[in-house]
Amino acid sequence: MAKLNKEDFISALKEMTILEVKELVDAMKEEFGVDPMAVAVAAAPAAGAEDAGSANKTVVLKSAGANKIAVIKLIKEITGLGLVEAKGLADNGGNIKENVPAAEADELKAKFEEAGAEIELA
Repeated sequence: MAKLNKEDFISALKEMTILEVKELVDAMKEEFGVDPMAVAVAAAPAAGAEDAGSANKTVVLKSAGANKIAVIKLIKEITGLGLVEAKGLADNGGNIKENVPAAEADELKAKFEEAGAEIELA
């Protein structure tokens, strides 16, 4: 099997849906016995020092609320995910959109809250 370089790996990740990335993370946990998120959290302070001037946010769905259908439609509209992936995200929560400017993140949060969802900005 050919070894992937960092650029090829990142390029492949960009083409994945959120659900596919989650499945990849789960497979990495199972294969290597290490949670990649723990590594990312440990590396975050160093990265945060470099990016201290940026105000980018991650929009995280905590709960779809009572009007789940409206939230699923909104997830599909914003992320371009299919119905099954959007429903999975609405059911389980998770990152809707990452590395977005603070103003856009606030707009997205307002849209989701209007639809009845509980959103957190990270």
